[in-house]
Amino acid sequence: MLSETPKEKATEMLKDVLFFVVGSLIYAVSVNVFTAPNQIAPGGVTGISTMVNYLFSWPIGMTGLLLNIPIFIWAIMEIGYKLVGKTIVATVFVSVAIDLVGRIVPAYTGEKMLAAIFGGIIEGIGLSLVFMRGGTTGGTDLVARLLGRRLRNLSMGKLMLCVDMTIVVASAFVYGNIESALYATITIFVSTRLIDALLYGTDIGTGKLLFIMSVKNDEIAQDILTDMDRGVTVLKSRGAYSGREGEVLLCAVRRYEVVKVKDIVRSHDHDAFMIIGDAGEISGEGFREAKPEDKTLKELIAHVNAKKNEK
Repeated sequence: MLSETPKEKATEMLKDVLFFVVGSLIYAVSVNVFTAPNQIAPGGVTGISTMVNYLFSWPIGMTGLLLNIPIFIWAIMEIGYKLVGKTIVATVFVSVAIDLVGRIVPAYTGEKMLAAIFGGIIEGIGLSLVFMRGGTTGGTDLVARLLGRRLRNLSMGKLMLCVDMTIVVASAFVYGNIESALYATITIFVSTRLIDALLYGTDIGTGKLLFIMSVKNDEIAQDILTDMDRGVTVLKSRGAYSGREGEVLLCAVRRYEVVKVKDIVRSHDHDAFMIIGDAGEISGEGFREAKPEDKTLKELIAHVNAKKNEK
């Protein structure tokens, strides 16, 4: 069975801290140099904090941390402290970094389009480093996950979009111009596309395939379904040596979600056996959808020739 030695645990914890610190500092540059000085509030709790800073001059990082506290309490009550632990740590790092970096780096107050684009690029790089180690910065991601437990007919992506767009629309009223909301939309688009590319490649259909064997399969499958909004398939199995009948969980996830699955598995069964492999292409809900109109170059040429022959 798989088990981590104290040295391996310490190494993983050190990696988490390193990625969180570097990612937080990069993200803080995006906020202090590009978005906040140019009245751009690109969704999430940081977006709300940016607007509060504009109205009352409260520090963005500390405001964000305070706003996240009730969300953390809600999350701990709903899904448990183990699955929220890394998010709390990452959020503290981000909040502290934003307020510290704001005292050091100069603000860019030139062309707002450049601020929106580069703010999105730098934000995407910083958040990707945090996501790679299974953390988030709280806010939108956590609220969407919690709402998803009750609004099961809506996907995580749609819920996150609704929460973010509500904040973006509010920014137009706070700043008194619609351009701020439009620039915020550009920042969100650039950031999310870059995160997709960095975390699981430019092809959003790629990911990881996990086989999980545990005495707590039912509990693990339920948490993956509810907390991650990912499907799980139960496969019947039989041990070649023991001859015992059993079950294997099959789950396809995006690359950065592997850490979350491992956390769920370990929270139920530290001795669970897992096999994690690459999935070159995944099609279906939550991944790249295979559409009937998608055609190869050869198929397109054949289609054009067929149209010519008809004439």
